[in-house]
Amino acid sequence: MAGPPRARDPQSVLFACAMNSVRSPMAESLLLHMFPQGLYVKSAGTRKGELDPFAVSVMAELGQDISAHKPQTFEELEDWEGLNFDLIITLSPEAHHKALELTRTLAAEVEYWPTQDPTITEGSRDQKLAAYREVCDQLLMRIRRRFAKSGAASE
Repeated sequence: MAGPPRARDPQSVLFACAMNSVRSPMAESLLLHMFPQGLYVKSAGTRKGELDPFAVSVMAELGQDISAHKPQTFEELEDWEGLNFDLIITLSPEAHHKALELTRTLAAEVEYWPTQDPTITEGSRDQKLAAYREVCDQLLMRIRRRFAKSGAASE
């Protein structure tokens, strides 16, 4: 087994992407629903965006309401509550660079999960929703694979 044992079963997880408006809030909600107790989960972006209505719709299809999510930057999160996370999972290149920069002074493990940005999808509403669903499905698979090992996952 490679890597420090401490982050195998992290107690606190930060999901990060470019604008904290699609990928990271989806991932935050998915992991929170998998582990309603015992895991502290937040999300942030390198820049601040607006919550994406397609992301809200796709999560609602799973019975998860992210409509109250307020996009925030790393800096805002740090100011409000600090960046005390065992694990930072980055979903975009710029978030990964930012996380690596932060871990020079933070003791957090960083994992990069390259995740397509569904906002660049062209086409009809149905085609756009399909792209968001695909991202959601990919995130759910990665989360199950990464966190099922801790034995606390429940369907």
